[in-house]
Amino acid sequence: MRIVKLTSESKNNILETLLKRSPNQYDEYQSAVSDILEDVKKNGDKAVFSYTKKFDGADITAQNLAVTSEEIEEAYSLVEDGLVEVMKKSIANIRSYHEKQIRNSWFDTGDDGIILGQRITPLGSVGVYVPGGKAAYPSSVLMNIIPAKVAGVERIVMTTPPGADGKVNPATLVAANLAGATEIYKAGGAQAIAALAYGTESIQKVDKIVGPGNIFVALAKKTVYGHVSIDSVAGPSEVMVLADETANPRYVAADLLSQAEHDELASAILVTTSRELAEQVSAQVEEFAAVLSRKEIICKSIENYGYILLADSMEDAIGVVNEVASEHLEILTKNPFDTMTRVKNAGAIFLGEYSCEPLGDYFAGPNHVLPTNGTAKFFSPLSVDDFIKKSSVISYSHEALEKVHEDVIHFAKAEHLTAHANSIAVRFGKEVLDENS
Repeated sequence: MRIVKLTSESKNNILETLLKRSPNQYDEYQSAVSDILEDVKKNGDKAVFSYTKKFDGADITAQNLAVTSEEIEEAYSLVEDGLVEVMKKSIANIRSYHEKQIRNSWFDTGDDGIILGQRITPLGSVGVYVPGGKAAYPSSVLMNIIPAKVAGVERIVMTTPPGADGKVNPATLVAANLAGATEIYKAGGAQAIAALAYGTESIQKVDKIVGPGNIFVALAKKTVYGHVSIDSVAGPSEVMVLADETANPRYVAADLLSQAEHDELASAILVTTSRELAEQVSAQVEEFAAVLSRKEIICKSIENYGYILLADSMEDAIGVVNEVASEHLEILTKNPFDTMTRVKNAGAIFLGEYSCEPLGDYFAGPNHVLPTNGTAKFFSPLSVDDFIKKSSVISYSHEALEKVHEDVIHFAKAEHLTAHANSIAVRFGKEVLDENS
């Protein structure tokens, strides 16, 4: 694994390289995505079935589009009992963590007859997209559905591409059932996003779409934003490890590769003040990569987006951490809690050598749907907040409005909005016909 001296130039080069992985850089696919969206918008189920046959090889019709209770029952019989029990434990942790995020409506009543407040209500419906293909990620099913369930969303619709046999991965189905999905459909890709955003004869539109996917899914979500809400436009996975001379090089190397195995665009970066650690981690990465099952993907990821940055000081190291704003940040320093106080930008922060990133992916409870490609500077992990909406509440008595009505009229007339001013004035036997009255 390459060791690079941290300088302003090397930092800027790395940031530029990482940003090239963003879905915003893949405009050449936008036309194809837009065509699919428009087709589904116009032709509904027919278009969804056609694309499912074309891309997934499955014969899906209105009769077998929705997953049945019998298919879910069959899925349980195909999934190892031990995995089902682990999922249940994970669900308990995820639910417990997200229940602490619940917000309550509030109202503030004054003596002058003014009531101000904020009413919080759940979204009516949410679409959860789950990738299919060779890999199944039931953990992502849990992370997307449970916060919506905790928020009180009544209709949670999951879409996922079927195999050529028209079936959905059993572990994915079990996870969806355990988490509380209310509808599951066999549809994937941009066509599934279109169905969720616009609605078809069989799939009713939703208010918001969440969940990861390939570049076509990411661009489709970006395009339908405005028709519906979305969580984010996610990029490839990434991990950054901030370490000093006290870190265990085997742990660091193992954690870097835990993200590199996701795909060839994943990034894994160590930033450290210790040359000895840098060299030990580099050697250990090579040793692990040679024997791990996804070594081809790992090697491509490390070759293109893997770095060990050698910093002159911890201050410089923390500076690049804040610039990269990684999806996952592990802090393996002598006092990780103290180091964390100087970190401003990261999706999820893992403190200490026994808090490795996969713990967050599967079990600890915090959400693993995180901001990528530097967006942790202004975005947050998926949470209960993503599945609620807030309404402002205003109630004035006659007495309260009388005290301020001249001020409101004055402000409205200053903006040349006489109808606004008149709306206030008529309540006190006055009229505003023009700005001078």
